[in-house]
Amino acid sequence: MCQLLGMNCNTPTDATFSFSGFSQRGGMTDHHSDGWGIAFFEGAGVRHFVDHQEASRSPVAELIRRYPIKSQNVIAHIRKATQGVVSLENCHPFVRELWGRYWVFAHNGHLENFNPRLHGHFHPVGQTDSERAFCWLMQELSKSHASVPSVEELTLTLRELVPSISKHGTFNFLLSNGQALWAHASTNLHYVLRQFPFKTATLKDEDMQVNFAEQTQPTDRVAVVVTAPLTLDEPWTAFVPGELMVFRDGALI
Repeated sequence: MCQLLGMNCNTPTDATFSFSGFSQRGGMTDHHSDGWGIAFFEGAGVRHFVDHQEASRSPVAELIRRYPIKSQNVIAHIRKATQGVVSLENCHPFVRELWGRYWVFAHNGHLENFNPRLHGHFHPVGQTDSERAFCWLMQELSKSHASVPSVEELTLTLRELVPSISKHGTFNFLLSNGQALWAHASTNLHYVLRQFPFKTATLKDEDMQVNFAEQTQPTDRVAVVVTAPLTLDEPWTAFVPGELMVFRDGALI
């Protein structure tokens, strides 16, 4: 299965620490070597990077590990191919526009016999079940609302739509439109909330430690969602299978 990483904050924050450990799972500490990608929301724009090389050795990933891009919503993905060839068009996260906003989506899992009718302007470029699921979600959201709804309304609509996909298999996913981060677990997904008083954290996949108290303000809040815990010394909480959570301003709502 693939690996997911999401970050939601109340102030623009860089993901270099978390991504440094996460990227090692792409061919170094784990066998996920079929590409990777990451997207950062910045205002109305999105910085989107994908590469079909394994994340632990990708020069583009090395750039991200060293370049402190600050964002309030980040989604990253490391791919283990189950459907579709190893190529750029099949690398997550995927990006689409709806209601004048960018939407970013990444999926971990495998959906069998999921071939929905897509009749709007959302169509997959690659061959993955993941991109088909994203296109269908965007299509159905556009049918359910005339314009961008509130985070609460979107959450209710997603809770109605997700079972139609998850019945086809494993559907762990991250979704964001820059306002919030939605996370759904079929199997493995974990989260941690970093807030005052901040402490030291040590990565599991990389020899790296950071004292967040030295790099943050007391009002800062950061929520991190990942397939398997990234650090050795933080209180990670496992999602309940079937659970959809939404994070806004670094808090669980």
